[in-house]
Amino acid sequence: MSLIEVAALTVRYGRRTALDGVAFNVPEGAVYALLGRNGAGKSSLVRCLLGVQRPAAGSVRLLGSDVWTRRASILREVGVVPEEPDAPPAMTVHQIAAFCARLYPRWDSARVDDRLRRFGVPVDVPFGRLSKGQKGQVSLTLALAPEPRLVILDDPTLGLDPLARRAVFEELIVDLADRGTTVFLTSHDLAGVEGIADHVGVLCDGRLVLDEELESLKGRFRRLRVPAGGEDGGDGGLAGLADLAPLRIAQSGWGTEAVLTRWDEERLEEISPTLPRGAEVSALTLEEIFLAVVEPVAGERP
Repeated sequence: MSLIEVAALTVRYGRRTALDGVAFNVPEGAVYALLGRNGAGKSSLVRCLLGVQRPAAGSVRLLGSDVWTRRASILREVGVVPEEPDAPPAMTVHQIAAFCARLYPRWDSARVDDRLRRFGVPVDVPFGRLSKGQKGQVSLTLALAPEPRLVILDDPTLGLDPLARRAVFEELIVDLADRGTTVFLTSHDLAGVEGIADHVGVLCDGRLVLDEELESLKGRFRRLRVPAGGEDGGDGGLAGLADLAPLRIAQSGWGTEAVLTRWDEERLEEISPTLPRGAEVSALTLEEIFLAVVEPVAGERP
């Protein structure tokens, strides 16, 4: 079962199209990371997921129901961590947690206390006096407390220091291991995302240009480097790589580099005798794949 179903989603602001026919599903139990540069459309998509923005076209279904028409009932089963943590600034963390506990039948007060203690958040301090990192940790704690089937996090580590970012992702890993929560998140912290996500989507100018399992994505991307020198016909010795769909080919004084998007070990073995001496192949991190996709030099986006 898919807990998120997005179909042909289109959002416009006047003449500007923020989302253009976006479609994807998030299976139950998955951790789906949506990546994109600023202005790519991530915030518009999150607003549609939460039923606070009506799209110009297309639909969003959460937990099997249309979120625009059944938002109130659906969100009882959804935990949300907004990009900017928000709560009454004069209320203490303890007061906020006690207030929220009355709204949810499955509120786990013991887990709230334990999580805040691990985060080191003082529960008797007004929310408005907490640091940004502590506010984010409180938001995550409150989002997970009612044992939601789905958690939506909108760039939860934005502006946090490295220790606070690591704490947020570690807490998500703990919750995933304990309950198998389905997670949808946007993030600029690609190293943190790589440690927990199993599905990845990439938005570029309002279009979803990648949508696949992370292991599959990393398995088909490779970097091929060829040192300068030798006879290569001016192409860096990479003329036989068309079958491997090179996305980016860049040349400089030290040689030629290609990012391949359809890695195939057997095909590379066939053409390896034609490559210049010293050619090296290496895997790419998620961040390197993201940069290659959103800023291609040659070819089409995969």
